[in-house]
Amino acid sequence: MINKIFTSILFLFLSSCGYEVMHSKKNSINYNFSISKITFIGDRDVNIKIKEKINNYTLDKKNKNFILKISSDTEKVILAKDLAGNPTSFKSSIIVDIEVLMENNSKKNLRVIESYNYNTDSNKFDLKKHERQILNNLAESATGKIISKLSNIQ
Repeated sequence: MINKIFTSILFLFLSSCGYEVMHSKKNSINYNFSISKITFIGDRDVNIKIKEKINNYTLDKKNKNFILKISSDTEKVILAKDLAGNPTSFKSSIIVDIEVLMENNSKKNLRVIESYNYNTDSNKFDLKKHERQILNNLAESATGKIISKLSNIQ
C-alpha cells in the first residue's frame, strides 16, 4: 500500500504539466509581427518591464514589421479615508499609449489601461514593497495586452 502511494507521488513530481512562459523567445515564433525599433517615454520602471517582454519580438523579421513609440504613466489615487483622514484604500493605474508606425507609413494609436485596488498597510515598508509588486504585475498584464493588440493589427 505504501509502495503504491510512494509510486503515485513520485509520478506526480516527475511528470510536468507542460507550462511555458507565454512571451518567451520560443513562443514569439507563433506571432506574425516583428518590431524593428522601440522608443520609450514616461515611467522608467514600467518601461523596463515592458521592454523585457517585448524584446523577444525584435529578433526575427516577420510579415508585419512595426516601429513603436511607447509612452507610459502611473497613477495612485486614494479611494477611501478613515475618520482621522488617513487613507485606507488606494487604486494604482498604469496607462500605456502606443504609437505604431507600420511599413506602409500608416500610423495606429493603441491605449492600454490597467488598474488595481488595494488596502493600506500599517507598515510603510511593506506597503511600498506591495505597491512595487502591483506595478510590476500591472506592467506585465499591460504587455500581454499590447502584444495581443499588435498581433491583431491588419
